[in-house]
Amino acid sequence: MRKETTITAKTLEEALEKAAAELGAPSVDELEYEVLEEAKKGLFGIGAVPAKIHASYRKSGVTLALEFLTRLTQDMGLQVTMEVRDGTNDDKVIAIDGDNAGILIGHHGDTLDALQYLANLAANKKTDGEKREYVKITIDVENYRAKREETLRALARRMAARVLRYKKSVMLEPMNPYERRIIHSEIQGIEGCSTNSIGSEDNRKIVIFLDDRSAAAHATPVEEEPDFSDQELY
Repeated sequence: MRKETTITAKTLEEALEKAAAELGAPSVDELEYEVLEEAKKGLFGIGAVPAKIHASYRKSGVTLALEFLTRLTQDMGLQVTMEVRDGTNDDKVIAIDGDNAGILIGHHGDTLDALQYLANLAANKKTDGEKREYVKITIDVENYRAKREETLRALARRMAARVLRYKKSVMLEPMNPYERRIIHSEIQGIEGCSTNSIGSEDNRKIVIFLDDRSAAAHATPVEEEPDFSDQELY
């Protein structure tokens, strides 16, 4: 939602500061403004003209996502801190830490993924036909994303070793697109193995198979439930 105001003050700087305070902007850098009248000092204070501006402020997508997450965690009774940083894929990462923050992760990150989906909806919601630049939000809790990625890469290496040893393809449990990309990426660096995804979008699984097509053609897929017993995260 866009807010607007007209401010008069002795100087342009003072007018901008007042506008930021009135509109709830975190800093004057977040404002869009037009100078309606330039400030003039006059002679010995006589004939001085104040600065007059028309300023507007629209909350950024990151701010909207933070507000959503703050309300949610407060309603859940959680004491957490949030930090925003630049991601590696043109995204903004909101890192959440604090006592009992792990409840936001869920089984294999299911709750975290749902939370991230809702945060992106909040960040990119448009009202009154406004134009808003799309922002991609990634939510991380207690560095879970990095831990989960290492777990998946270790899983990919173990399953590739099994495929190479027994000459049979292996089918992993269903994963979301982000996790499947990690598996595909890790297997690409292992000579003799390849991957493919099968199944519907909500139930897509990765098959790891021998790179030798003739061998892969006779290989029997084996349903494989990954063993996370020594690497389980929450």
